[in-house]
Amino acid sequence: TVGPATTATAAAAPAGAETVTYAIDPSTSKVEWTGAKITAHHDGKFTSFKGTITVPGGKAEAAKIHLDIDTPSITVEPTQLNGHLKSPDFFDVEKFPKATFDSTSITAGGANGATHTIAGNLALHGVTKSVTFPATVAVTPGKVSAKADFSIVRKDWNLVYPGKPDNLIKDDVQIHLTIEAAKQ
Repeated sequence: TVGPATTATAAAAPAGAETVTYAIDPSTSKVEWTGAKITAHHDGKFTSFKGTITVPGGKAEAAKIHLDIDTPSITVEPTQLNGHLKSPDFFDVEKFPKATFDSTSITAGGANGATHTIAGNLALHGVTKSVTFPATVAVTPGKVSAKADFSIVRKDWNLVYPGKPDNLIKDDVQIHLTIEAAKQ
């Protein structure tokens, strides 16, 4: 007999076409940055973040990325700079405790041998701006991994502290992402 169960089975999506959500694992992922001034550079990171990558049908180009970053988790070497970076001169973490990234498109191919080009909106320090960057992305049934190195102009997000007159801070900040996300 033909009943609702048979109809539902016939209408089911083909194998491999389901949408899978992957949780970004902070223990194996990194959100890092490098800022520079005339005389030195400083490497830092955010230690508290979470997010998801939703992939329809196993296709990276159809994926959506969402990342939440807790700005108070910023750390830098040397550690005496941590307080200044958290202050209103830079991230003003009390006023802006979150930064977010939401992808708007992922296309195949990218600069410098990247597998993809990711575009999205970065909300930081009360400002939301579009960013586009090359990334190496791999999607498997159990995991998504991505690696990207690119730069942003900090002043685009109102991070305008100039530094000391004899040691000015450069506008470009290098972003280094290593993302590992496991199937939920």
